[in-house]
Amino acid sequence: MKGGQNRNAKGNENPRHAGPLYRDAHIAPRKRRVAAYARVSTDHEEQLTSYEAQVDYYTNFIKGHADWEFCGVYTDEGITGTSIKHREGFKQMVQDALDGKIDLIVTTSVSRFARNTVDSLTTIRNLKEKGVECFFEKENIWTFDGKGELLITIMSSLAQEESRSISENCTWGQRKRMADGKVSVPFDHFLGYDRGEHGEMVINEEQAKTVRLIYDLFLQGLTPHAIAKRLTGMGILTPRKKEVWDQGTVRSILTNEKYKGDALMQKCYTVDFLTKKQVVNRGVLPQYYVEDDHEAIIAPETFDLVQQEMIRRRKTGSRYSGVDIFASRLVCGECGSYYGAKVWHSNSKYRRVIYQCNHKYHEGNSCNTPHLIEDEIKQGFVVALNRLLEGKATVISNLESLSSVLFDTSEMETTAVKLKAEMELVQEMIQKAIAENARVALDQKEYKARFDELSQRFDTLEKQRNELERQIADRVSRRAAMHQFIGVLKKQKDLITEFDPSLWGALLDHATIYGKDDIRFTFKDGTEINAIG
Repeated sequence: MKGGQNRNAKGNENPRHAGPLYRDAHIAPRKRRVAAYARVSTDHEEQLTSYEAQVDYYTNFIKGHADWEFCGVYTDEGITGTSIKHREGFKQMVQDALDGKIDLIVTTSVSRFARNTVDSLTTIRNLKEKGVECFFEKENIWTFDGKGELLITIMSSLAQEESRSISENCTWGQRKRMADGKVSVPFDHFLGYDRGEHGEMVINEEQAKTVRLIYDLFLQGLTPHAIAKRLTGMGILTPRKKEVWDQGTVRSILTNEKYKGDALMQKCYTVDFLTKKQVVNRGVLPQYYVEDDHEAIIAPETFDLVQQEMIRRRKTGSRYSGVDIFASRLVCGECGSYYGAKVWHSNSKYRRVIYQCNHKYHEGNSCNTPHLIEDEIKQGFVVALNRLLEGKATVISNLESLSSVLFDTSEMETTAVKLKAEMELVQEMIQKAIAENARVALDQKEYKARFDELSQRFDTLEKQRNELERQIADRVSRRAAMHQFIGVLKKQKDLITEFDPSLWGALLDHATIYGKDDIRFTFKDGTEINAIG
C-alpha cells in the first residue's frame, strides 16, 4: 500500500466521505451520523418563516444522502449569534456531538454558527478532537480540510466585524432618536403604558391604578419591600407578568421619571457588543431629558415628593422601619432616638398600638418621655399645620426670596466646569508622557516621578470635582424640596379639620416629643411649632 493513500477520518483527503477503517472488508461501513443547526436572530414573523424553511431544507438535505444517518435539526429562535451563552439548542448539539452521538454538523454559514471568532474556533477545535466535523454550506468549508481552520478564522472574524457594524449602526440610530427627543419604551414589561398608534405612550388605566397605589403606599410610610409583599398578596402581576414582586421592581417604578410625563434617555449603555453587557451611564455618554413628553400617571409634585422622601429615609439608614407613616418621623426629645410602634394587649379585646421611644427601657439608658397614641399625634399635627397655614403668605414670601440665594449653584457649576477642563488637560499630559516614554528611551526614574506627580494631581482634581458635584446635587435636592413645599402650601387654601396623610408626608420633616404637652413639629422649611403650648 502506497504511503498516504489509506488514512483514517481525521486525515482523509476527502473527509466528507470518510468513515472508520474496518479489518473485515465484507462488513458494510457505518452510516455517518449527521445533524444540522438552524438559527434566526429575531422572532419576527418573516424570520420565523426563514427558520421553518431552514429546518425543512436540512432535514431533506441530510436524508438525501444514502450514506448519512439523520440525527435531527438543532434550533434556536430569536437569539443573536454574537455569543453561545444563551443558545440552548446550539449547546445541546455540541454536547451530543462530544458525547459521540453525532459525526458531522451541517449549517448554512459561519455566521449562523457564531459571530464570535473565539467561540467558533474553540467549539470547532473541541469537536475536532472528538472526531466530529463541521460543514459550512455557503462557504463550502469542511473543518477536517487542511485549510479549513484558516478559512474559519477569516470568516468568523468577518462575521464578528459584521456584528460590530450592525451593533454600531443600531446604536447610532437609537442615539439619533434620543437626540431628536423620540422616546423608546419596552412596552411589554413597562407598567402603566401601552404603545399608541404612532408609537407614543398611552396610559393603560388598569395598570395605572397599580402605579398610583405604589406611590400612595410609599407616601403612607411603607418601604419598597413592604409594598412588594402587599402587591404580591393582592395577586397583582408584576410588569413582567410574574406573580411575586420584589423591592427592586417597586423601587424602579418609584424612581422612573416617565411616570410624571418626562423621559430621561440613555440611562444605560452597552459596553460590549458581543456579551451585550450594559452598565449605568454615569456621564460617559450624553443623556437626553425630555419634559412633558407624554401624559403623566403621577403628578410631578407627587413624584418629586417621593424622591425627597427616599433621600430622607436613606439618611435614617437602617433605622427606617417603614411600618407606617409615623416611622422615623417621631424623635425622642430626651435621647434623640426614634419612636417606634408597640402593641399592648395584642391577644385581648384591649389591644392597642402605642408609640414610645425605642430606647425607653434600654439598660442604663432609659428615657422618661411619654408614650403617645395615634390620635394624639394626628391631633397635634392638625393644630401645628393650621398655625403654619395661618401665616402661610409670610412663610411663602420669605421662602421664595431666600430660595434663589440659599440654593444658587451657578458659581459652584462654573468651578466644576473649570475643574473638569483642568482634569482633561492633566489627562492629556499623562497620555503624552506615556507615548513619549514608549517612543524614546527616557530616564525611567524621572519619567516615574513625572507620571506620579501628574497622577496625583489628577486624583486631587477628581476628588475636588466629586465633592463639588455632591454639594451641587445636595443644593438642587433641597431646592426641589423647598419648591415642592411651597407648592403644597399654595394649594392648601383652607385650614384642615382632620389629619391628612399626604400633607403629613409633604410638609413635615419630623416631630420631637418632650412630653404630652410639649410636642414640637418641625416642617420642611425649618419652622418649628409646638402643637400644645
